[in-house]
Amino acid sequence: MANPITGINASLPQLGQMDTQGPEAGAGSFTATLKETLDQINQLQAQADQKVVGLATGSSEDLPSTMIAVERANVAFQLMVEVRNKIVQAYQEVSQMSF
Repeated sequence: MANPITGINASLPQLGQMDTQGPEAGAGSFTATLKETLDQINQLQAQADQKVVGLATGSSEDLPSTMIAVERANVAFQLMVEVRNKIVQAYQEVSQMSF
């Protein structure tokens, strides 16, 4: 299983490598990176859900692996929320600027 933080960190350098050929040039790269990261977080949550169901139904007795999967999903989700908060904060700051 891939480490969610490594997966997210691997996606982040792409943000600094956006094309600056026009206002729309970097938007696709940012959007694609954001969508890919959200998909990874969703996969981590699905994996954690599967492990919890397996533990609850008795088909699996691997409690440490289940707890690790749940914590990975939790940390990735918390990181996603913080990134969203920063994006909203940046948008609010830009929208309050007078041109």
